Amino acid sequence: MGPESEATTRSADEDHQSSDREILDALDPAVSEWWVDRFGSPKQDGGCLTPPQREAIPLIHASENALVAAPTGSGKTLASFTAILNELFEREQAEGLDNAVHCLYVSPLKSLANDIERNLAEPLDGISERLAERGVETDVRQAIRHGDTSDYERQQMLEETPHILNTTPETLAILLNSPKFREKLRNVEYVVVDEIHSLADSKRGTHLSVSLERLQRLAGDFTRIGCSATVEPLADIARYLVGFEREEPRFSDEPSGHRPRGNGGEARDCEIVDARFARDYDLQLSCPTPDLVNASKGAINDAFYAELGDLIEANDSTLVFTNTRSGAERVLENLRERGVVSEDESACHHGSLSKDRRTEVEQQLKEGSLSVTTTSTSLELGIDMPHIDLVVQVGSPKSVASLLQRVGRAGHRPGRTVTGRVIALDRDELVECAVMLRQAELGFVDRVHIPERAHDVAAQHVYGMAIEGPLPEAEVRATLRSAYPYREYSDDDFEHLFRYLTADYDGLKDRNVYAKIWRDENDPPGGDDGDPDDPTSGTHHYPDFDIGERLIGKRGRLARPILLQNLGTIPDSFTVNVYVRGDDEWVGQLDESYLDTLEAGDVFVLGGDRFAHRYRRGSKVYVDRTSERATVPSWFSERLPLSYDLGREIAHFQADLLDEYEDGGAAAVRRWLREFPVDANAVRALARMYDDQIQYAGTESVSTTERIAIEEVKDRDEYRRRYHVRTPYGRRFNDGLSRLLAYRCANEANANVAVSVADNGFTLAMPLNRKVDVAELLRQTDPNNVREMLRAALDGTDLLQRYFRIDATRALLVLKRYKGREKSASKQQVASEMLLGFAEDLEDFAVLDETYRELIEDKLNLAGVREVLSALQSGDVEVTETTLKSPSPLSFGLATLSASDVVLADDEDAVLRAFHERVREQVDD
Repeated sequence: MGPESEATTRSADEDHQSSDREILDALDPAVSEWWVDRFGSPKQDGGCLTPPQREAIPLIHASENALVAAPTGSGKTLASFTAILNELFEREQAEGLDNAVHCLYVSPLKSLANDIERNLAEPLDGISERLAERGVETDVRQAIRHGDTSDYERQQMLEETPHILNTTPETLAILLNSPKFREKLRNVEYVVVDEIHSLADSKRGTHLSVSLERLQRLAGDFTRIGCSATVEPLADIARYLVGFEREEPRFSDEPSGHRPRGNGGEARDCEIVDARFARDYDLQLSCPTPDLVNASKGAINDAFYAELGDLIEANDSTLVFTNTRSGAERVLENLRERGVVSEDESACHHGSLSKDRRTEVEQQLKEGSLSVTTTSTSLELGIDMPHIDLVVQVGSPKSVASLLQRVGRAGHRPGRTVTGRVIALDRDELVECAVMLRQAELGFVDRVHIPERAHDVAAQHVYGMAIEGPLPEAEVRATLRSAYPYREYSDDDFEHLFRYLTADYDGLKDRNVYAKIWRDENDPPGGDDGDPDDPTSGTHHYPDFDIGERLIGKRGRLARPILLQNLGTIPDSFTVNVYVRGDDEWVGQLDESYLDTLEAGDVFVLGGDRFAHRYRRGSKVYVDRTSERATVPSWFSERLPLSYDLGREIAHFQADLLDEYEDGGAAAVRRWLREFPVDANAVRALARMYDDQIQYAGTESVSTTERIAIEEVKDRDEYRRRYHVRTPYGRRFNDGLSRLLAYRCANEANANVAVSVADNGFTLAMPLNRKVDVAELLRQTDPNNVREMLRAALDGTDLLQRYFRIDATRALLVLKRYKGREKSASKQQVASEMLLGFAEDLEDFAVLDETYRELIEDKLNLAGVREVLSALQSGDVEVTETTLKSPSPLSFGLATLSASDVVLADDEDAVLRAFHERVREQVDD
């Protein structure tokens, strides 16, 4: 380090020391003393606060809303609690604290709420001890409340209420609808939403955002703090956290569909603490062999476990992520069989294990007694693991955000470098991982998709507000529209929702679906009261509201228990029994989420045999035996999809690679790839794959940001014509675009079209005697018609049936629990399928509309498909089509659909090598 660097470092240290001293001086002496005892003096090199703490504590101290985005282990949650505890201790000493909740801590996992020792209990106890030394008694209380909390503990919380309550989104929603505890929330001054990035992109997060707005109406303004790992876009996450100020007109003579939306609403203020890259990362991609095609599976396995063993040997404690639960089990089993680790010093952790076993492993991780732990996704969030030195990711984690979240579990203490190693075992994932690590170095982060205008979640909350009513409809509208996901919820959306909740459809009652709310104008006093159970009949006057004001209230005496027993967004799931058609032979079971990927004619492997999917009836799936090659891998439903944003970066990478190739061939590509954080094997494997691709099919066969490459291959052995469409934009995008094209191809060719989907593209297959100009169909697809075409393509599918059940239970159309009786997921499916046929004949039925919206927007990436099709229409992107005798190297994965994780892959080695030999023969000729 030169003199200038030393001077710069010294100056930065002095700045940090000065600011840290100012921050601690602003806190209560007992709080600042505890901090110094725990983390050292501000005078030490670098100060005693981490970058996110340095910015967050003053903001919370000033009661400012704040989104704190920082890597795992940077102390953002501790900063939030410390600042809030400071305010509560000072308030208690000055005027005392009411027997009520003053701070809510909301986390996505019950295990997170349970693991608050370091972030809350430790500072609470430490600061209390220092106050006691001064002769100051304190009684600031904290407690945990979630679904497992006993009735006795809940009653105790009513009598002696915790000032800080740690809970989950579902429990918060229950508390808002619980008459007694709801009153304990009127004093809330702070809400901390931890791991907000993992909530925002799901309906759990949608539900939470409305709960926060209902809490705002109950408690008035409170300070909102969001703690997030690396996420993008921060501005949207901040607005999701704080919501909007919104008021609605209380009267209108206009028909509701034309009513104005109130004042439009402004997002509340929120300060963003962007410390996402406050930690140093040491990331590297490796490949066990330079040749992933010709090397045998055994050789690849041996090289992989040898490398993994060396990494484990070089570190005290290693955390290994795989992409599937079975993969985590298999890796650990192999490590033990090969003598790398013993059973006593190793463990596996995933969601299928018992709660007791997971808790035991988590305790061992906190103690640092394990030398290696394997997991799938269950340890991405949650417990503090200060002893992890290294994180190894096997295969692609599918997004930069997920990669940083996982490797951030290493060096889970401030000041320590994050060390992560990624091992790719498949050529397609080698491309993903190389681009991913390079983009992580450059500060790229994938965007979070926040679901919007979800009718099912809105139904739960409007029902909940009606139960607390009656209340003005304008207040219901304003509360819902104050939440970020509903800021664009139109008057027509509200009308469709209200029509469903009031059961304003002929035939609903005949199917035991009854009105959940009533909706009526407040009548003048006096007159005929009509039916007391139906406020819309006769004359009803509510003195708390103005005459003529439109009101909403609950229908039915069991409204509250119905809501509380069915509240939430996490769907039940079940396994389906598989039967062979004709003789009804039972051949096994499938997880129902796997059915999302299956259409009639798709081939899958079960118990070593191959079956063609035909149809589903409730909890039964009917199949035919077949000798055809499987089109949907067994691991498909477990895998995370590649992010659309990272897919676009892969397209950029391929465009840049072609430029390098044109300048200097494969040698230039190798030199360029050495600038990436990848090892020599990865460089050779990548360079060889693209060299083979270009020599075999030309540069126009490589998809880029300006080109979609399609190749047509005739398989005379199986009498199939296959179109490999290489769009590297992730499985959600490819699922959407492939359904669109398959629907159009089937109409054009008057034949069944089989679809296989992967992250780097999809394959359309049809009989050899049928031919379609797929490229031209793609060019002619109007992006403005995509929603309607996808809706038509989804009609009658198993996917639609499953998601209708999920949304029907969320919207309380089908009740999971009623009068103490529980309806299993398979019975929910049967009940919902009976209602689906009825709903399809109704106009603007909110639950069915939501099912299509969720599938098309959230699952099939409508926005991404429209973006790419618009670029095709404008001429910014071209489509090229190549006819080949055998798949090109970049289509090997699509052609074989072999698993990328060797611990799970079926043996497709021979097929891969046959493809490769054909390519080499033609190139050599």
